[in-house]
Amino acid sequence: MIYFMKAKDLKILVCDDSVLARKNLATNLKKCGIENILQVADGQAAVDTYKAEHPDIIFLDVVMPVKDGITALKEVMTFDSDAVAVMVSSVGTQMHIREAVKTGARDFLQKPATLEQITSIVERVLREKTID
Repeated sequence: MIYFMKAKDLKILVCDDSVLARKNLATNLKKCGIENILQVADGQAAVDTYKAEHPDIIFLDVVMPVKDGITALKEVMTFDSDAVAVMVSSVGTQMHIREAVKTGARDFLQKPATLEQITSIVERVLREKTID
């Protein structure tokens, strides 16, 4: 028997110090059928929430207070090497992109992330989580 996970079954963590950026990403995730969206405003909160909640996908901004997104990503990947992390930033320099991918990020999206980009990521994760 094959179990197909549905978007509504996913738990997503959105981490960005911008309230507007979090709201925009959450709005697009809801359009994808995601119902369980956790939101935090800094990298340390992202790490703590990831460890407590084990979300299916974590979206991380690069530049944040307390702990930047790359540092938070390193800690998340140390805790869970199978984490599905996506960096979302307006400062997508080649250096940031290389560092994020080297650390384990699956994608790097330029802000504002489009509905199509987010849908593609959600669909890919759902395919990966299909269980035989």
